[in-house]
Order: sequence, then structure tokens, then C-alpha cells
Amino acid sequence: MAKNRPTDLDLDRGLAGLLPEQRWQEWVRRIEAILFASFSPVSHKELARVVGDVSIDLLVEDLAAGLEGRAFEVARVADGWILRTRAVYAPAIRAAADVGNQDLGLGDFETAVLAAIAYHQPITRDGLKDIFGKDISRDLIGRLSGRGLIGTGPRSPQRGAPYTYVTTKRFLVAFGLESLRDLPDREGLEDAGLAG
Repeated sequence: MAKNRPTDLDLDRGLAGLLPEQRWQEWVRRIEAILFASFSPVSHKELARVVGDVSIDLLVEDLAAGLEGRAFEVARVADGWILRTRAVYAPAIRAAADVGNQDLGLGDFETAVLAAIAYHQPITRDGLKDIFGKDISRDLIGRLSGRGLIGTGPRSPQRGAPYTYVTTKRFLVAFGLESLRDLPDREGLEDAGLAG
């Protein structure tokens, strides 16, 4: 264990004199502080290190309720929680300054390929060629991989066992998704003219 790092026992000792309601509020504040300080989703296991054997889900629910009407919200993303600005305030943030810009620097075609991978994973480059009617360059796959949005999946059972591609945890975080089940409905996208 790292020197000067508090143990679970040290953290609990500081709460010994508090009433149960006060202790609960302290745990909620600890979770808020951790989520505020973190650049990536914080897992259930990580939060349990600072609150012990308490219902993390209920603590997060209380934190979310306490943030009602505020500019921030708690969101379940990938395999953890994050504290983020509510989407309604995005235009104000963009107008004020270029803060928190998560622009992935993807062109329209790169975004379309990424979406195809997300909806059809695991998929090979030949599978992508079937969707787009043209070869998908290794460079484009490399750019998506370099940004951490895709990774290699299982080898395809096709002749030559080509690589397949899948989305990553960073993809989920970048698009604010808890899991791939949260992807927009493909039929709805097609109806809106956003997918072919």
C-alpha cells in the first residue's frame, strides 16, 4: 500500500462520532468529490473503497437527487459513473470558451465507419466494404484505433482469419453511453435520414 494513503479503517474512524444521517451525507459528499476529480468513469469497486459496505447505488441516487436543478448531473457511463454538465448547457459552454471540448476530430466518413463498427461488431474490413461499397483503408482503421475508439476483436472464422473490429470503453465514454444497448435505434436513424 502506498505511504500516506488512508485505509478503509482510517476513513471510517473519522465518521465514528456522526449520527447515521450525517454519516450518509458524508459518504454522498465523498462520492461527489471523487466523481468531480476523476477524468474517467469511476467504478462501483473504486467507490466502495471510500464508503465501505454501503449501497453505492443508493448513495449515487441521493447524489443525483441533490443535483436536481443544478448544471451538473451524475451519469452512468461504460462501467462506472461520471459527473458531467447537463447537455442543455452545452451551447453556453461553447459560447463562453473552448472548455471540455471532446471533439474527436473525425470526418463524416470516419464517423460513418465508426457507427458501422458499433452497430455490426465484430466486423471485418470486408464487412465494412460490403456496407459502404468500397474498401476501408487501413489508415482509417488506424486513426480510429489511435484515438482509442476501436480495437481488434476475435479473428473471423472466414478464410485467412481476418481481424475483426469492435468499439472500446473509450467509445462508450466519448459518446456518453453506459453500454452498446444505449446506441440509438438504427431504424429511427434511417427514418431520420441519418443512416443508410
